[in-house]
Amino acid sequence: MPERRVAPPAPLARTAMAFVLAGGRGSRLMELTDRRAKPAVFFGGKSRIIDFALSNAINSGIRRVAVATQYKAHSLIRHLQRGWNFLRPERNESFDILPASQRVSEQNWYLGTADAVFQNIDIVEDLAPRHIVLLAGDHIYKMDYEKMLRQHVDQGADVTVSCMAVPRLDASGFGVMHVDPAGRIVDFIEKPADPPGIPGRPELALASMGIYVFETRYLLEQLRRDAADPRSSHDFGKDIIPWIVAHGHAVAHRFEQSCVRSSMEENPYWRDVGTVDAYWEASIDLTDVIPGLDLFDRDWPIWTYAEITPPAKFVHDLDGRRGEAISSLVSGGCIVSGALARRSLLHSNVHLHSYAAVEGAVLLPQVDVGQGARLTNVVVDRGVRIPPGLVVGEDPKADARRFRRTEKGICLITQPMLDRLG
Repeated sequence: MPERRVAPPAPLARTAMAFVLAGGRGSRLMELTDRRAKPAVFFGGKSRIIDFALSNAINSGIRRVAVATQYKAHSLIRHLQRGWNFLRPERNESFDILPASQRVSEQNWYLGTADAVFQNIDIVEDLAPRHIVLLAGDHIYKMDYEKMLRQHVDQGADVTVSCMAVPRLDASGFGVMHVDPAGRIVDFIEKPADPPGIPGRPELALASMGIYVFETRYLLEQLRRDAADPRSSHDFGKDIIPWIVAHGHAVAHRFEQSCVRSSMEENPYWRDVGTVDAYWEASIDLTDVIPGLDLFDRDWPIWTYAEITPPAKFVHDLDGRRGEAISSLVSGGCIVSGALARRSLLHSNVHLHSYAAVEGAVLLPQVDVGQGARLTNVVVDRGVRIPPGLVVGEDPKADARRFRRTEKGICLITQPMLDRLG
């Protein structure tokens, strides 16, 4: 008799909901988040940071998505409305933007990450997904959530927490966990001042990536219990996850098991671009011949609002006045007019004027660099007009007086900083 074929299990992503927490300011990005929330910060030439979590959800097969916003959310909401309005209710899809609307309490905005979900509990119940994939909207990575959902179901977990090993001294900004040989989380500490190392590998710590999977019914039970606790800070990392570790079945999901990599990517890639230095480094890494993150991967595209721009343009061909870009990413609408860009990332509609030179520069959309200006190792905010002849990156003391200069020597430049120069 012919061998009977066993049908593969139905994708769990189709009955799941992605709930993205995108309300944080991201104060360590300094002036970059004065006017926008961290998930709305530009990244990679044409995307926003939040596009990575949302693209992972769509590419994984999830068709119900909600985004909770709070801090200075206008630019984020506008981006979501423009770029993520293709999900259709008539196809059993949904995309909900959930500002802090005081649905539960007229006195409280979102008090914490758990409260952000609790205040929208009626919307979640109405959609009735089988599972909730809870995501942070401010990290750069590619991941197949279907694999994490499958592990969650197969192991009968109450919560599954995605994690990865990071240098121990860098782990104080994350939840840090210990797991037993079966992968069960036996201890979870949110943002410890002195993170514990991994047994046998003391230089590393096992850090939570802020990605959680719950069965919906169980999650809602925990949210109601937590909301009734006056001692709680109503945060997943500080309250919900440690309670489940102590009283339920919490398991770890290793990022390398579901990280999406093209043939060009050797190692799992995940970045918290929460500081100016980290943001600059991740952006400039994209200019490498073989970058750690492959944005050209057509099998796992990063969806975003596709702004209509003309092609990039390079003009003039005279010695000392030649439009050139070397080891750089140049987005649509850019004009490199007799100027040089080296190892730089130019977002949409940047204009470099004659005799200007930029190196190690992350220029956000609509930056205008005047004639003869020289910029080295900088992040320039959207719409900034660099005056002709300005030199940044060659005199550390002068840079520190005029701009935001980091410990690693990266200068953040905004228009108010330039206006103060007179």
